[in-house]
Amino acid sequence: MTPGLIPATILTGFLGSGKTTLLKRVLSEAHGQKIAVIENEFGEENIDSEILVSDTTEQIIQMNNGCVCCTIREDLRSTLASLAEKRRKGELHFERVVIETTGVADPGPVAQTFFIDDEIAESYLLDSVLTLVDAKHAQSQLDTRQEARRQVGFADQIFISKTDLVEPAQVDDLVHRLKHMNPRAPQRAVHFGEVPIAEVFDLKGFNLSATLDIDPEFLDAGHDHDHHDHHHDHDHAPGEACNHPHHHHHDDDVKSFVFRSRRPFDAAKLEDFLGAIVQVYGPKMLRYKGVLHMLGSERKVIFQGVHQLMGSDLGPKWAAGEEKGSKMVFIGIDMPRDVLLQGLEQCLV
Repeated sequence: MTPGLIPATILTGFLGSGKTTLLKRVLSEAHGQKIAVIENEFGEENIDSEILVSDTTEQIIQMNNGCVCCTIREDLRSTLASLAEKRRKGELHFERVVIETTGVADPGPVAQTFFIDDEIAESYLLDSVLTLVDAKHAQSQLDTRQEARRQVGFADQIFISKTDLVEPAQVDDLVHRLKHMNPRAPQRAVHFGEVPIAEVFDLKGFNLSATLDIDPEFLDAGHDHDHHDHHHDHDHAPGEACNHPHHHHHDDDVKSFVFRSRRPFDAAKLEDFLGAIVQVYGPKMLRYKGVLHMLGSERKVIFQGVHQLMGSDLGPKWAAGEEKGSKMVFIGIDMPRDVLLQGLEQCLV
């Protein structure tokens, strides 16, 4: 954690998925952390229960366990700036921020706030996007609401609630579907918001780290998910989506695909291509990440992006004897897979 920066977590999920239950649990758990919660929604479920000390005219409410709660009456940027300022002046004490979005929100613009605005970037570090999915209603919500699919695409960690209300086979089906949409987010079932605090905070989902955490089994060639993969050392066309015998095939518009190559990239070509792609398709590109092998570089290059915003960093050196190669994962809405594959292919040396 960069010293001095306040870690921020975005909590998203469809209406009724249990965000408030999870938040109450986190706030009341005795972990000794002071948390500021920013609620981006109005509704019966607001955290106005016994954990709040008093409701004042001020939008920021101190809780009896030292946490802070505020409801956004203006935009997120100014609320974050005001909280950071009060903290600097010693008027408020908190160690991290949790932003609870409305059930129908796209977490994209919320995440972008942390990158676009210099003042915010100097005070906060976006840690991760957590998405709650309600096992009972998820399939129909994912079928009918693009916001629900976007929330899954954005997630660094997925919590599945209410699994006790459905058959294990239905949970299995849902897990499979979510994995197709977002292979990089670990999933776990949660019961009434009971999640160990270690699985909620400091997940470093937005860190530019040299490990690209995609479930390795998901990427194994020969596994039933092989159609997400595309090796350039074989001359086969990327396989079309296969129907798993035990799983219903959902043709969701939020999809992921993985690009891997052992050939190095030409840095200038890749930069031009990715720059052009995000200009055109940025709004549909939810999250993308990669560990790249660049021609002439002794070190790994790590890149990631949210919508049109993209950043890269030099990672560690390639270890002696380590097989060099690039691995990228793209998660987005109706992304032009062929355009991406062809373009990335042309950036290889």
